Amino acid sequence: MLPSLFVSHGAPTLPLDACPAREFLKSLGARLPRPRAVLAVSAHWDNREPTVNRVAVNQTIHDFYGFPDELYRMAYNAPGSAGLADRTQELLSAAGFDTATDDARGLDHGAWVPLMLMYPEADIPVVQLSVQSPLGTGHHLKLGRALAPLRKEDILVLGSGGFTHNLRALDRWRLDGPEPAWSREFSDWIQAALEEGREQDLLAYRRLAPHAATAHPTEEHFLPLFVALGAGGEAPHPERLHRSSTFGSLRMDAYLFG
Repeated sequence: MLPSLFVSHGAPTLPLDACPAREFLKSLGARLPRPRAVLAVSAHWDNREPTVNRVAVNQTIHDFYGFPDELYRMAYNAPGSAGLADRTQELLSAAGFDTATDDARGLDHGAWVPLMLMYPEADIPVVQLSVQSPLGTGHHLKLGRALAPLRKEDILVLGSGGFTHNLRALDRWRLDGPEPAWSREFSDWIQAALEEGREQDLLAYRRLAPHAATAHPTEEHFLPLFVALGAGGEAPHPERLHRSSTFGSLRMDAYLFG
């Protein structure tokens, strides 16, 4: 059975940045059993109800501006999968979710940046699933639990967001800038809660975790973690695969569940 994963996709420039997180993601695909397809849950697709893209070929969405021209020339045109899109909706509907389909959307950078590093040949089918940030942590944990059967079907459930994500607090001029104390303290609390199986504390992290509102002024980049956690099943056995930071406070941690 495949695990579920949470990865931090960092800045859009991650494919160009010489940093530990890039090297980790470049090695990650080879460390895992090869999936039949990937269901990517990205922080950068946020809408009212869980929505899957159902396309023959994924177009590359450059959903950012002001970056080097080389980044806009990158393409990750992985095939889609109508079968996985339908299966995802089937599982979510059975769990009580109303779902929708998008027949045109490709992959935003929250999906294609880590996938380009993990599977550079773009030969594994990818379906993307949206988050619903106003609905919070419990909704996304339940969403992940509904998707857990996909792991037995050789589908990689990949949550892509950020372990911390406060763009106003970044050291924008130093890729390897020092990490501030608030970022470490928040991340250490989350790590301990994951490793100790404190699910209820995690669900209430905005109230309980130190510096939560600083680490995540908005929640969309943290919610894919809860999807990956839920997809890990009732006893997800979290394993931290990577820890680093870029631009000071942008934590790039990654976790495996299952």
